[in-house]
Parts: sequence; structure tokens; C-alpha cells
Amino acid sequence: SNKNTNKIMINGNEAAGLGAVYAGASVASWYPITPSTSLVESFEKHAMKLRKNEDGTFNAAIMQAEDELSAVGMAIGANWNGARAFTATSGPGISLMSEFIGLAYFAEIPLVLFNIQRGGPSTGMPTRTQQSDVLSCAYASHGDTKQILLFPSDPNECFYFAIESFDYAERLQTPVIVLSDLDIGMNDWVVDKFEWDHNYKHDRGKVLNSEELENAKDFGRYKDVDGDGIPYRTIPATHPELGAYFTRGTSHNEYGSYTENGIIHAETLDRLERKFDTAKNLLPQPEIIINSPKTKIGIINFGSTTKAINEALNHLSNKGIGINHMRIRAFPFSSKIDEFINKHDIVFIVEQNRDAQIKKLLVNEIDVISSKLLSILNYDGMPLTAQFLINKINEYIEEDTDINQLIAPPIKIV
Repeated sequence: SNKNTNKIMINGNEAAGLGAVYAGASVASWYPITPSTSLVESFEKHAMKLRKNEDGTFNAAIMQAEDELSAVGMAIGANWNGARAFTATSGPGISLMSEFIGLAYFAEIPLVLFNIQRGGPSTGMPTRTQQSDVLSCAYASHGDTKQILLFPSDPNECFYFAIESFDYAERLQTPVIVLSDLDIGMNDWVVDKFEWDHNYKHDRGKVLNSEELENAKDFGRYKDVDGDGIPYRTIPATHPELGAYFTRGTSHNEYGSYTENGIIHAETLDRLERKFDTAKNLLPQPEIIINSPKTKIGIINFGSTTKAINEALNHLSNKGIGINHMRIRAFPFSSKIDEFINKHDIVFIVEQNRDAQIKKLLVNEIDVISSKLLSILNYDGMPLTAQFLINKINEYIEEDTDINQLIAPPIKIV
């Protein structure tokens, strides 16, 4: 049978650009940088065909800014004003955008940001792939900040995560960073074709309309009315007299007024943390494959390394080595990740960076015994291969008798 039936060939940047059109994005502000440039170019190409008014005029704004600071600033301003806006960049751009990302986090303004990771640090290797921006994105900006991250594994997920990222950004009123990489973004993949859902409606979150403002007893832009950390917001000019507030990056109370009251400031930071607890169940949940119910060995990955891991685990299954697999799809981390790690004595953590960044994020964010997490790291700029993984796992097994004793056969030989 033809395994490519109902498949398409596409790269992740084009898929994400098309997803942004589908999600209703009408503003893109960007500064060109390899390997993200083609994402906004793809958005423009599809928007020129699909985002038209009834009279045929173009109804989107696409702006090439003078630098990354202007690009992200315009995207934040457009989102504040009610549009669905985004920007796209790579690692150096994230470094420049960090102060603005902190503003969007603290002022609670939706923002979608695509980071197509490349080899760093500094200019690094612009035409090579890496997963080395995990920590810089998870805690982007100074102070107690924490950002929503999505980890697509292929162009198919780039399309759907692009759509969902706009919903999450508005639902949670915070930046959402889609962490792709050069391997996904610029290379052509064969993936499942995209499905058009005629019932899909944008999730704009807690936005009060004119009637709701008139019926509201006491509107406070930063009040935690529902206890989930997410306040209600208004879009400018919704009502001629009601719903106005100051948007500020300085410390503020429930009504948006400036304050240096330490207790109020701490309460604001605690509420923002509650928002991220709410996000844990809202965001894409990890995918788990149980290859051997009896094994005490697991493996965790994220992003573009998934294909290589699947191939490597199939090979190891043929050798009688069953390893259970979890793919992380979002941060903050789901409680399912804690459960998976706690059920295994050894868990390999696969990532394409030198500093074991996702491992460090796991240790920092969840209650886990760090000694059971063993890193498999690749950071030469090339896509991960199954053979590299097989060799590294076999090295661990051969060098550590304790790991060898944890091996159990797979459910079935692949």
C-alpha cells in the first residue's frame, strides 16, 4: 500500500504561516533572520490570497521593521488593540526582544512569537539546527517571568500549534512562544495533510463587550474574578465611557493603577503564577508510548528529534530492549510528566544543546530526582540520527550494570 496517501510535502515555516492565516492573524511585524524569514513570507503569500475584504482589498498588515525590538513592539501593540498579531525570529532576536516580552507578560497582553532555533550562541551557525533556546525562552526577560512554550515535532504540528498559539495567547493573556528549529522550519517533510474545521471559532478568552461592561458592578483589569489567575480585559473603544485602564509595565493594583505596595506586588506575581497552573491542563499534553509495561527505563524528548527516536526505539525493540517514550509538547509541564518520570528508575533526556536545558527545566519546575535523568546530547548543528541515539543508549547499558538490570523486553518485536 502507498504510505503517502493523504500526505503532503511541506516545511514547518510555510505550515506555521498558513496556520497563522487560519487562526485569523491580521498583523505580522518582523525583522528578517535565518531560519525564520520564510515563515512571514509564507504568511504574506497565503494572506494575499485568503485575507481579502468583500471588495477584494487586502485586510492584513505586514511590516518589515528596522530591528527585532520594533518588530515585537508593534506586534504587542496590535494585540493590545484587539488584532491577532505575531512576529517570528531566531535566537539572536529573542535576546533583543526579551524586555518587550517581559512587558507583555506583566501587562498581560497576548503575543504569539515563533522562534525557529538555530546554532548559537551569538551569531552562531545560522544555517544549522539546534534546540538551545529553551531556557532563554522559558524565562525570557528579567524578574520573575515565565513564558508559555509549544514544541512542535514536525510541520503538521507547526500548522496546528500556530492556530492554537493564538487561542492560548488570548485565553491566557500572555506571550506564547512556538519553539521550532531549522530542521523543521526549512526542510521539507512528508506529513499528514491539514484538515479544515468549519466549526472552528477563535477563542478570544475573557473579553468584555459593551453590554457586559454596563452590567459589570466593578471592572478591574487585573482582578482574578474566577480564581484561575486570568483577569477580564477590554479592547479599546469597546464602550465610550467604560472599560478604560492604564496599561503599564510598572507594578500595579487590580485596577491598573501604579503602586509600590509590596504586598500588592507580591499578590500580582502570585496571581500570574496561578495563571500558569491553569495553563498546565489547557496546553497540549505529552504523548506517551508504552513499549514495555515492565521496563524501568524511559526516554523523553521534544521537537524535531521525534522521528529519530521512533526509529531508534524500533531498532532496540528488535534487540529485546523495551524503552517507554514520552514526548513533551508544551511548557509549563503537565503533571503527566511527573508521573512518567516517577514510574521509571532511569529516564534518558534527549535534546540538541550542550547544557541539557530541558533537563534543567524539568529539575527546576517539577518534583523529580535529578540523578535518574540521564542526558543524551547532540549539538553539532545537524539533525539527530537514530544511529547516534542507539550508540548512546547502548553505551549507557554497557557501562552501567544497574541500567542493564532494568531492561525488560518490549510488548512486541517490531
